[in-house]
Amino acid sequence: MNILGIDFEEWFHPELVKPFIKNQNKEMKVSKGIKKILDWLNKNETYATFFVVGEILEEIPELIDQIKKNGHEIGFHTMTHKKLHEIKTKEKFEMELEKFRNIVGNNVKGFRAPTFSLDSSTSWAIDSLKKFGYTYDSSIVPIKTKMYGLSKAEKYPYKISSTLLEKHDPKSELWEFPLMQTKFLGKKIPAGGGFYLRTLPSKIIKKSINEYNENDKPAIMYIHSWELTPEYMPKIDLPIKEKFITYHNIHKSLPKIDELIKKFKFTSFERYLKEWMIKQV
Repeated sequence: MNILGIDFEEWFHPELVKPFIKNQNKEMKVSKGIKKILDWLNKNETYATFFVVGEILEEIPELIDQIKKNGHEIGFHTMTHKKLHEIKTKEKFEMELEKFRNIVGNNVKGFRAPTFSLDSSTSWAIDSLKKFGYTYDSSIVPIKTKMYGLSKAEKYPYKISSTLLEKHDPKSELWEFPLMQTKFLGKKIPAGGGFYLRTLPSKIIKKSINEYNENDKPAIMYIHSWELTPEYMPKIDLPIKEKFITYHNIHKSLPKIDELIKKFKFTSFERYLKEWMIKQV
């Protein structure tokens, strides 16, 4: 069994887009694709965790029932898609956690930091998640890239704490689900979603999932809402590098992930944890 997370964001949220948005009207556009996403998951009998940016639910609260009534889970992706470094303090983060809880309810158990911004300088977020009753996080890419990643982090799920980010802490109750990695041309690289999913050959992704499953471990993958619904994602005038990373193969995202969930079994974090706990009894 593998795990699928959908980072549910608007067109103005991606890290490489934000700096180049001036006075555009931040109309919710990508969220209009929710029916397409839910229909796609239902057709494939697949459950997912929607890590939703809170301000979307503030403006479109009906999304909560739409996601939940189809059996999917809602996780937290901060209120405005700010990296933890931008939120800066534990106190401000807890204000966001409280605000999201007031919108969605007490049953939110999972968090993903925008741009995988959990590192040694933002580890205070772990203690806040525990305080608010969260049971898991999925903010770590176990490979260092220019934008994110912790090179020494565990490859498979482990218990994480604010003092032990990269190794299993048996004293902690918070699970970390690192994103899938693979080897390509002899080098370890991220393979769990985003630009890497759109760019890597499908056979490389499939081989990696098989390797995880052969070790009886889940492959953790993610995809953005705007990658699943590119028809709602406006083309922003970006510099060449930012444009390439944001839009390259975006129209191949849905066919590619569709092929994967047809070949391999995926579920939400919440459902995976429940099934895993039952097996331990």
